[in-house]
Amino acid sequence: MGSRTETETYEPSLPCQKSLVEPFEPFASHALKLAVNYSLEGVERDGHWYGELKSNSTITSEYVFLRQALGLDLTADAEPTIRWFLSDQKSDGSWGIAPDAAGDVSTSTEAYLALRILNVPATHPAMLRARQYILSVGGVAKVRVFTRIYMATFGLFPWSAVPQLPAELILMPPSAPINLYVFSSWARSTIVPLLILNHHQPIYALPNGKMADNSFVDEIWCDPTNKMVPYCASYSELWSSDIIAFTFVVIDKILIRLGGLRRFLLRGYSRRKCMNWILQHQEEAGDWAGIFPPMHLGVLALVLEGYSLTDSPVRRGLEAIERFVWRDRKGKRVQACVSPIWDTVLMVIGLCDSGVSGNEKPLIRAMEWVRKKQQLGPEGDWRIYRPGITPGGWAFEYHNTWYPDVDDTAAVLLAFLKQNPDSRSTPVVINATEWVLGMQNTNGGFAAFDWNNDKVWLNKIPFSDMNSLSDPSTADVTGRVLEAFGLLLESPHLISPDLSNRVRSASAKAIGYLASEQEATGSWYGRWGSNYVYGTSNVLCGLGYFINDENSDLLVQTLVHPALRWLRMMQNPDGGWGEDLMSYKDPKMAGCGPSTASQTAWGLMGLLAHLPPTDEAIRKGIAYLILTQTVRKGEGASWPETKYTGTGFPGFFYLGYALYAHYFPLMALGRFVQSRALHEQWWFISQKKRRNKQLQIDLPQVLEKKKFSSKPEQGDLLGIISGGGWVA
Repeated sequence: MGSRTETETYEPSLPCQKSLVEPFEPFASHALKLAVNYSLEGVERDGHWYGELKSNSTITSEYVFLRQALGLDLTADAEPTIRWFLSDQKSDGSWGIAPDAAGDVSTSTEAYLALRILNVPATHPAMLRARQYILSVGGVAKVRVFTRIYMATFGLFPWSAVPQLPAELILMPPSAPINLYVFSSWARSTIVPLLILNHHQPIYALPNGKMADNSFVDEIWCDPTNKMVPYCASYSELWSSDIIAFTFVVIDKILIRLGGLRRFLLRGYSRRKCMNWILQHQEEAGDWAGIFPPMHLGVLALVLEGYSLTDSPVRRGLEAIERFVWRDRKGKRVQACVSPIWDTVLMVIGLCDSGVSGNEKPLIRAMEWVRKKQQLGPEGDWRIYRPGITPGGWAFEYHNTWYPDVDDTAAVLLAFLKQNPDSRSTPVVINATEWVLGMQNTNGGFAAFDWNNDKVWLNKIPFSDMNSLSDPSTADVTGRVLEAFGLLLESPHLISPDLSNRVRSASAKAIGYLASEQEATGSWYGRWGSNYVYGTSNVLCGLGYFINDENSDLLVQTLVHPALRWLRMMQNPDGGWGEDLMSYKDPKMAGCGPSTASQTAWGLMGLLAHLPPTDEAIRKGIAYLILTQTVRKGEGASWPETKYTGTGFPGFFYLGYALYAHYFPLMALGRFVQSRALHEQWWFISQKKRRNKQLQIDLPQVLEKKKFSSKPEQGDLLGIISGGGWVA
């Protein structure tokens, strides 16, 4: 998949005396100290961390749509909202799904409509550029289904040009081939309120009035006289190319002929079931599923079914949405989700890896904050197919009791075990471990939210235009679970023999799954981070705990060696790693792209799990991080990163975690420094034995001789990247 030529063969570097006289450790230690200071200066008052979760402009556009539909004020914050939209516009007039991605017609159309609602005239230069771009790629007729739906609510697209979603779906039992719970959690929580929206097919007012065929943005239609645009390929094309998609389209056409079943005898009962589901799944704080789309649609569904804006469910829903708003000098925008638990535990892992004692107050406070977020109550859609397992997971967000996720829970386990190794025997860790064990799929892998949610053929349904209606096992989540299990098993005497045996058995199954998923290049696909660098790093970090396991060491070695070779081959000349989001659409781009701080850290952590710190690729990667640590704040420093390296829906929706560029490099630097110290200790001990006590020196004395009075000059580091060495 990678297009680079391999210039190095995989052979771990052997320890040599040169590694002892290179003044490398002080550079890394100084950068690590700055990174630790930056972390501690950024903590919230109650002890947790929380950075902005950036996405694209569609979320803010849909926030504008919601307020317009409900008749809520848009004037008070119009200026900062407009300012942010215009700052996010590309030079060709478009808006894209990520900062470095090409323009996208759906994203651009939604942004254009939002700005028009905010009273930006169509003659504004930015709007003229946007119009030119949208028309150049086919106009509104080319937008995806969800954009059609939002436009249909304002009379800008005919409802008859939107796929059918009958409310009776809510009545299908979990045993049925198609039912609510075979969809992924994020799709499920969006579909239910969408069933209500599709039943009512509302048309809300725009600044020019309320009408079924509104001409408000006709200027971005190539042919505004024909808005009945097909949303799928023709029968003949589907019959010859995709029989499953053909079947779903036939069903959709039948539903259209039947009026969407709106006069069906069970429609009233189906709507009541939908409303009960929506109300049951609303958090006390007002959220639904911790993500914006079901919150947006949930509020609309409640109002359509007769709730007023002052009724508690609607009021709390609107308050929850406002908590997703982010403001700064760029203006006002809305996050698709918030990530406080994720940010907090990954920061704790980074600080622990950096040598910060688990007894330090910031770490104790952080993990106490996390502990209180563990989900032990009766909620959780995961219970539909796994009713007998022990609860104990964590969600991503502040308020999301219905959808804990396995990836987040595995990261929490790592944080607890690193902050306090004795926590292995606590109910918090045991319950979390039991829940994760219960969520292992039958193929041995782990998914994010659900069990055996692998019906990928659901993506053939007409309204699925992001290929994300299922939540199957992924290598990156499985790798993190394996890392948590491996760390847990380092002190098996602190857990029961039964639990230890079950964790070992689950780990063996997970390794078997990873063996089946490894690419021919040696890499692994990254579902939730970009992309093969992320997936490969997660897996290598997990396999590192099992490389010497007597039951799986040979298999693990056969997986590890080609993965290390691939990571080394993908390293950029500047010492870093980077991977463009295009690799999700073009596997030939795997591992290729400009270096970023987060992806460099992933590459380093994958190597450090198996190679000594003297390895040339590791040295170059660490040097890259030291040289690019240019963001200063108080007594601390961090790394700049504008590229998105997080993934929502591969190929369609990407995420920019503000703190990814900090806590992942923090982990990598910390692991390097700790590994370096251990490696030097081992080298001295081995040399003492080899030379029969001729070398009378110890590590503290050597480090004392190497002390710097100030930060080393960066010019010395350039020699590492170019392959040169130093002498003290």
